[in-house]
Amino acid sequence: MKTYQKILMIGAALSLGLLFLFPMWKIFLKAPQYPEGLELHIWVNKLGGSSESVLQNFNILNHYIGMKPIHANSFAELKFMPYIVIAFMITGVIAAFIGKRKIILAWTGMLMLGGAAGILDFYLWLVKFGTNLDPTAPIKVPGMTYVPPLLGSKTLLNFDALSLPALGSLGILLAVVLALTVYWLSGKTEKQLAAQSSKKVFAS
Repeated sequence: MKTYQKILMIGAALSLGLLFLFPMWKIFLKAPQYPEGLELHIWVNKLGGSSESVLQNFNILNHYIGMKPIHANSFAELKFMPYIVIAFMITGVIAAFIGKRKIILAWTGMLMLGGAAGILDFYLWLVKFGTNLDPTAPIKVPGMTYVPPLLGSKTLLNFDALSLPALGSLGILLAVVLALTVYWLSGKTEKQLAAQSSKKVFAS
């Protein structure tokens, strides 16, 4: 593997650091009580929002419709996900120095599986909070659930919800694209070297 390809692979691994700098996902909510909207930020290791009072305001709405309060301590994933990301960053750099295409492909495949598992877990989290409602809630609508969309917009009674990936998620996408590019480029390099070796054999 050529030096520039190893540098690209290191870049792929380090791009996962965006998960610590920016949220992975954002959920926007508009309600009559909050016409300016609420913006929940989901990070790799915490929950936050566009202001310090966002979680409190979300939980006020949750109380009225019977959803459980949202707290970072309720999600074990936020405790171990940072270590998984760091492990991918370290192993990605190691894979770059080893320079073997099979290792690059295996790392990329594991990262894609990890990303898919994260999205599935997020979806199950949305379903859990949107369907396990308190029967004594002030606002009760028979048969109504409040599962926010995984991706896109959805109207829930008089609430408008919008769910979108944030800049942190782009770190995963960038890592996958760069790693696959390295795998493809290194394959071309190996073919070129093999062709050159064949020419030398025939020339001799």
